[in-house]
Amino acid sequence: MTTTDTPREFDAVLVANRGEIARRIIRTLRLMGIRSIAVYSDADADAPHVREADDAVRIGAAPAAESYLDIDAVIAAARATGAQAVHPGYGFLSESVGLAEACAESGIVFIGPSVKALQIMGDKAKAREHVVRSGVPVVPGFDARGLSDAEIAEEAAAVGFPLLVKPSAGGGGKGMEVVESAAGLEAALASARRVARSAFGDDSLILERLIRRPRHIEVQVFGDAHGSVITLGERECTLQRRHQKVIEEAPSAGIAEATRARLLDAATQAAASVSYVGAGTVEFLLDADAPDQIFFIEMNTRLQVEHPVTEEVTGLDLVALQIRVAAGGRLGTAPAVHGHAVEARVYAESPERGFLPSTGRILLFDPPPGVRVDAAVETGSEVTGFYDPMIAKIIAVADERSTALRRLDEAL
Repeated sequence: MTTTDTPREFDAVLVANRGEIARRIIRTLRLMGIRSIAVYSDADADAPHVREADDAVRIGAAPAAESYLDIDAVIAAARATGAQAVHPGYGFLSESVGLAEACAESGIVFIGPSVKALQIMGDKAKAREHVVRSGVPVVPGFDARGLSDAEIAEEAAAVGFPLLVKPSAGGGGKGMEVVESAAGLEAALASARRVARSAFGDDSLILERLIRRPRHIEVQVFGDAHGSVITLGERECTLQRRHQKVIEEAPSAGIAEATRARLLDAATQAAASVSYVGAGTVEFLLDADAPDQIFFIEMNTRLQVEHPVTEEVTGLDLVALQIRVAAGGRLGTAPAVHGHAVEARVYAESPERGFLPSTGRILLFDPPPGVRVDAAVETGSEVTGFYDPMIAKIIAVADERSTALRRLDEAL
């Protein structure tokens, strides 16, 4: 699929990220003939993404709060290098209203959705209320913002136990607590608030009925500035550890066509309800015990870590599509999905220490043949404790699922 009616072209794009996603974006910019500008912290001065970009700007010290999360430093780097657009990747500032507003004030294109879409979909409670008004099904539950613990207990009893308590802001499973009965509610609320305040600076919570055997299915959506919203199939992300995805695949296996159609339709409704522009992912839960039921859980207003599996089954470069849409291009018809792709995330962790992050120098990095490897590192790279421990993704593709799984297994 290509975009049409592109009124402007970007000469230079700043990549406001690091690691494998920065390298991934830089690779596409090179193919498009667009000058790439990397940013880096002191810890990443010798990182591959810095060397591979056409230009690179130091934006601060090693801690993310003093570099990759510093909006003023990112905007200053964009201005200094003549970047016409900023691609935020995923994580860090990718869903930041502040960065989107700062870009607009500076006359720089933010390669992502509008400030309004970020404000609505970036808060789980707001997103939930918004999509309900658009007819999108959600898990039974309620927004606990502004309620006393006694009022929360009353609402919780009305919804019914078991319940899942989770922060309204942020993601990645941080702060989630399962409550089996009313007796455990008070402690779960205190724990969830403490983590949410520390991780996201916002201790607002929502409570939802716990689905015992959930399947986590997400739909890749794209919107353009001309009012079009399309879907590019779904991904299965059920295999998780501590609420973090580990294995992702496209398409999802064993979903009835009627259910798939409902998922794609609901995702389109959710994205269209905020006049969505760019790449986004609408996430759903399916109840394995009632597979015809689907429930919206959140929308991620950015590119996802697992976007390569969608690229492999659609033949699209989603980063190129993001850039063309941000430049004003009009989306064409979504391509059909062919074959099967599965991705495994590779982490620098120590199993003997409970899978805590592991640091040090990589003595040898030798990617296996026959699969796609998107990596943050190479031989000699230094893995520090300042950032997420995911260092690579391995993506295997085949005409059918069993062969794709075998190829992934062999590669790992």
